[in-house]
Amino acid sequence: MVSDFYCIESNGYDMKHLKSSSADLQDLFKDSITVKYLAEPLKSVPSCEDAAQLRSWMEMRDFDVIGIEENGTVCGYVERSHLKTGKCSDYQQIFHPSELIAAATPLMELLPLLRDKPRLFVLESNCINGIVTCGDLQKAPVRMLLFGLVTLLEMNLLRIARIYFPQDSWQQFLKADRIATAKNLWELGRSRNEAIDLIDYLQFCDKRDLILTSAEIVDRLELKSKRYGERFLKSAEALRNKLAHAQDLINGSSWPEVISLAQEIEALLQRCEEIVDS
Repeated sequence: MVSDFYCIESNGYDMKHLKSSSADLQDLFKDSITVKYLAEPLKSVPSCEDAAQLRSWMEMRDFDVIGIEENGTVCGYVERSHLKTGKCSDYQQIFHPSELIAAATPLMELLPLLRDKPRLFVLESNCINGIVTCGDLQKAPVRMLLFGLVTLLEMNLLRIARIYFPQDSWQQFLKADRIATAKNLWELGRSRNEAIDLIDYLQFCDKRDLILTSAEIVDRLELKSKRYGERFLKSAEALRNKLAHAQDLINGSSWPEVISLAQEIEALLQRCEEIVDS
């Protein structure tokens, strides 16, 4: 999820760190993973089908929406809740441009569109042949995107900490037990001949707390306040934990909240890059 490497010399070692940017991440998903990989095929029936029978059929398969065909082409759709008696054509709805999304659309562009819509119909070439809903956001491609965003955020927090807290000056701002945890991990790495800098063994919560001790960093990252920054970064960490343990992404939350969080993380990554590059 990153394009290149950069080296930082610290405590006598030349360390390789992944150089991250939200632009790199967006480019990757734009080129390789799009709406096409989330969408489900849109089932369809002829417009002359009996509405009541179709409703029963949809109920058995838990379909909320199904496409309507005319002359073999999907030209509209019906919602199960609307179907009563008569023919399906009596309840047909025409696709509105705001309900359509191209199969080649990057995932980051899909997220805000689904924040306020129950579904989008997928257009590939000149045919509407797929559907994507908020439920599809639980799938692997979106999880990869979200995990990538949070991982890049954590990496950038570390990069900023290195700038503002050189050498071991950061230790005075963390609790003794958190430093001890990092040292235990560092010792374990050293026993495997893998030890790098102690700061590299800080966990997400440590990097968060360290960053929030500096009013200047809070201001430059536009986190509004230390309290807001803590709440926001805890939400990002909670999302990371759900992703890492393959949990339901909206357990205790909602899709609009998750989507808004992803957009905020993306914007924060841009501000992190500005600090690192300045």
